[in-house]
Amino acid sequence: MQSSRLPIVLVVDDEPMSLQAMRRILEEDFTVLTAENVADAERVLSEIPVQVVVSDQRMPDITGTEFLTKVRQQWPDVIRIIISAYTDPQDLIKGINEAGIYNFIPKPWQPEHLILTLQNAVRLHALQRENELLNVELKVTAPQVDDQLKRKRAELKNRHHFDNIVCAEQSPMKGICEHVARIAPFDIPVLVTGESGTGKELITRAIHYSSHRADKPFVTENCGAMPVQLLESELFGHTRGAFTGATSERIGLLEQADGGTVFLDEIGDTSLEFQVKLLRFLQEGEMRPLGSNRSRKVNVRVISATNRNLEEEVREGRFREDLFYRLAAVPLHIPPLRDRSMDIAVIAKSILQSHMVAYGKTVEGFTQEALNCMSAYHWPGNVRELENEVRRMLVMADSAQLGADLLSPKVLKGACMENFDDTLPEMFDELDDGSLKQRVEILEARILKETLIRHRWNKSKAALELGLSRVGLRAKLERYGLDQDKLNHS
Repeated sequence: MQSSRLPIVLVVDDEPMSLQAMRRILEEDFTVLTAENVADAERVLSEIPVQVVVSDQRMPDITGTEFLTKVRQQWPDVIRIIISAYTDPQDLIKGINEAGIYNFIPKPWQPEHLILTLQNAVRLHALQRENELLNVELKVTAPQVDDQLKRKRAELKNRHHFDNIVCAEQSPMKGICEHVARIAPFDIPVLVTGESGTGKELITRAIHYSSHRADKPFVTENCGAMPVQLLESELFGHTRGAFTGATSERIGLLEQADGGTVFLDEIGDTSLEFQVKLLRFLQEGEMRPLGSNRSRKVNVRVISATNRNLEEEVREGRFREDLFYRLAAVPLHIPPLRDRSMDIAVIAKSILQSHMVAYGKTVEGFTQEALNCMSAYHWPGNVRELENEVRRMLVMADSAQLGADLLSPKVLKGACMENFDDTLPEMFDELDDGSLKQRVEILEARILKETLIRHRWNKSKAALELGLSRVGLRAKLERYGLDQDKLNHS
């Protein structure tokens, strides 16, 4: 049963299978309500305090844009998101202008991206609500606003300082932070590369808030999976009537960030057509909104990021070489979490502390066994995946410490089956060497360990699952040196 404290998300789609798929993905983090038609959706919105509504664009009687325009008029506080396999830029721009959509999620959607987008939307809803309450309660005056802005800027500078990037003393991130701290004060373009979830935006924010632009805006734009015209409209803005659906003037993000920093994420996913226009802006420092015949001077620092190998993209002709050198005056690579396993325990503890405050739930920490398993897992989703795992363990916990049994099956099995599992005796380090008998013994030892951890070292339950007697299980544990106390302190 979903906790009533979870944020409420309404998903509207005429395809039942799509609704079921999204419910399965989201129900761990949100209270998910579904509607197969607009009438049911409006009934839910009128009866339940929904924070976010996600609507499919293509529905039988009405488009998602038209439906969300009605939502904006009747329930303006609800954050509105479109999801669609069709990327007609006219529809999307109309959605931004008329429906005031917060974000567009392309199909097929990625679970991690979907969850992250909704989490950010929920945070925005909470901030809007908090701001409204503060304005009513305090009857904010201009001096109070100024004081609030100063305090928020000081808080942001402190929060995003390089010293607050969590890593171990011997981590390669230490050297990266020291290197970036030296170049942060200077207006030089930085290209941050690394896998998704490694913390590229975290580094980018630290650069901004350590520069002379720290008191000016920091804006971000995800350039991936976005049509050229929509991306241009987002960055450069447009005039009224510039294209079908442009019913009002829009100030672009570049102009909004004047004096500050613009972070262009997933820059490697942009088209050659857009790259030409971005290069022209970087060379001239001027931008021209769509439909306008007048250029505007804009002074921003551009920091970009990608999970692609841009040098390879240049060689393949998918990315302009001149733009690459404009963006990559200082190239910076963030290593994946699997290449800095010493950071895993430190980051996990930091995540736990912050979410104990957010969830109002206190535990003592992780067991050593849980930390060993987390350090052995390869974390393909990097820090973002680790954060989701820690949050899940915290909400599932029913004891003072978070044990390895709370880890999701893929993490637990992955940790126990990886070749670099150093909590087993040395004789089991390599699976690709030795005779068939030796390799089978390695697999058997790892399966035993994973099963015991999952059952909290209850030998009766483990033996029952594996089809062994307690005597037989005990003999195998002695043979392979699988002693709980020894493994927990290794």
